[in-house]
Amino acid sequence: MEEKKQNQINIELSEEVGQGTYSNLAVITHSSSEFVLDFVRIMPGMPKAKVKSRIILTPEHAKRLLGALQENITKFEKLNGEIKLGSNKSGTPIPMNFGGPTAQA
Repeated sequence: MEEKKQNQINIELSEEVGQGTYSNLAVITHSSSEFVLDFVRIMPGMPKAKVKSRIILTPEHAKRLLGALQENITKFEKLNGEIKLGSNKSGTPIPMNFGGPTAQA
């Protein structure tokens, strides 16, 4: 019988979770003991948007996530080219018009 490695973790992904949830906005807040990531889906013409998923992390895990994201973005850009960000300056709201006509009531 083959022994499992001591640090190996068996991670299961249910079919429902495996389908994922689309988000086009993340709101990040923190306290002295945790970081809260709220993932939101904003749709054109809709006056409200609901949080679709909330992830709560310790500060240590938040920093590990930051490093893992940076590593993966670097790998992605090496294969696909630089990811271009909009020309918005810090503090300027991101326009959410999706390029279409403005909704009217």
